[in-house]
Parts: sequence; structure tokens; C-alpha cells
Amino acid sequence: MSGHDLLVLGGSGVDTTVYVPELPLPYRDTCHVPPVADRIGNTGSGVALGCHALGLSVAFADLIGDDPQGALIRDALRGLDCRFGRAAAGTRRSVLLVGPDGRRTSLHDARTTPGERLPRELYAGLPVRHAHVSIIDACRDVFDDLDGVPVSTDLHDWDGVNDYHEDFAYRSDLVFLSAAALTDPAATMRAIVERGRARTVVCTRGALGCLVLTRGSAVRAFPAAPLPGPVADTNGAGDAFVSGFLYGTLRGRPLEECVRLGAIAGAHACTVPGTHESPISEELLLARA
Repeated sequence: MSGHDLLVLGGSGVDTTVYVPELPLPYRDTCHVPPVADRIGNTGSGVALGCHALGLSVAFADLIGDDPQGALIRDALRGLDCRFGRAAAGTRRSVLLVGPDGRRTSLHDARTTPGERLPRELYAGLPVRHAHVSIIDACRDVFDDLDGVPVSTDLHDWDGVNDYHEDFAYRSDLVFLSAAALTDPAATMRAIVERGRARTVVCTRGALGCLVLTRGSAVRAFPAAPLPGPVADTNGAGDAFVSGFLYGTLRGRPLEECVRLGAIAGAHACTVPGTHESPISEELLLARA
């Protein structure tokens, strides 16, 4: 059986993107908007497609519904080695309200079925160099099956308190998260290292760049990459950052360069419409680096 550079577990879905005249959107009976689009979305899809565009060999496993949204996902990910199970409640969906400045509000429908888990036969024993686990409840028990494989996760806008995220935070070797809901990002990063097995924690801060903590070192700040054009849509920028960082990691680049590659990929994502449809290519990433 041939191996893959990366296995992404969970986190596919469909985004319905609505470009609105302002955010927050004031109440009115009718608001005329540009054409509304259904696109491949959610975090696992973004990391998988981003890494695939960078030339990595990617396998993907998830639960999706027997519905039109599931069919859209199958089509959008057809270039990857995909292994799908059936989600009893249907495919995850999000409605994204995007303002003129590219900022967004996400209305996420997780379609969670209590106790539903990703079947082991979809991923266990697959030869991979690295696994990235999305923080969906169905992936909560995959860590024992990934013994010996470096694991990353993205906690997104965790507040540092909600215990839902703890399995993912403390059982991953590389942890990404956003500073959006944190009053003291550095303290949360140190707690992840102290309480879990993470060797590296990366906290993104949008235009302020990111903070990086490695085990045994102090928190370091890194700048954001300049945008290569005007902001179109910030959806998927965090997943693009993760993709660029993982690309650097799997190519054996030093930490500082991995951060730089992630920042460039994230900046690119802000300048293209859609969530995951136009990830940066390996050629363009390296040229900008």
C-alpha cells in the first residue's frame, strides 16, 4: 500500500457564501446581494485542498451525508484519496456572511449526532507521515489509532476554557489556534504545552501575525505576510496558514520558514474569493517566500 504525506481526518462541509453590504447586518425585510454561492468549505477540506495544491500527497477521511452537499464534497475532493462514511444527520453546512472588507460571520450547522464516530477502517493503518485532526466530535477517539504518527490540530477560536477542545489540544504534537477569543494567548499556549504533548503551539492573530511557542522556549512573535492584492474574502485564511506551515514541516524546513510559508499562504487566501477554491500553488508560494 502506497503512503501519503498527510492524512486529514474530519472537517468537510459546504459553505453558502453571501456577500453583504455591511457587518453586522442591520435588520431589514429584504437585502439585495450578489449571487449566492455554494462551495466546498470547513476546515478539514481547506487543509486537505491547500496541501494538495502545494504538491503533497493527501488522504482524507470523514463522514458526509447522502445529500446534495455530500455530492458537492465528493466532487470537490475528487483529486484526493478520499474515504467517506455516512453521517446520519447529513453533511455539515455553514452560511458565511462576508462584508466589503472581507471580514465574515460564520453561521455553522455542525449536524452532530451524539456518539457518532469516524469508523477506524477509514483511516487506521494507512501509511502516512503526518495526520491532521479536525475538532469535530466524530474524531475525538482517533488518537490511539495514530500512535507513532505526528499529529496536528486546529482549535480555531478556543477560549482556553471550554473542555470540548481539550482532547484535541492535549493529544496533538502541533497545535494551531486563533487569538480571537483569548484574553492572554501566551498563557493559553503555555498551558497547552504543560498539560499535553505538544512540542509546538502556533497562535494566529490576523494582521498582527502569529505567536509561536516551542517546548522549552519562550513565546515568540512573527509578523504577518503582506497581502499580494486587495482583500476579497478572509474565509479560509486560517486553514491556508495551516497548509503552508504543514508543507514546510513535511519538507523539512526550519520552524521560522514554516511560519513564513504559512503566513504567505494565509495572505494569499485573503485576496481570492471563496473559501478553499483557489489555494496557493507550490510554485507561487516558493516564489513569494
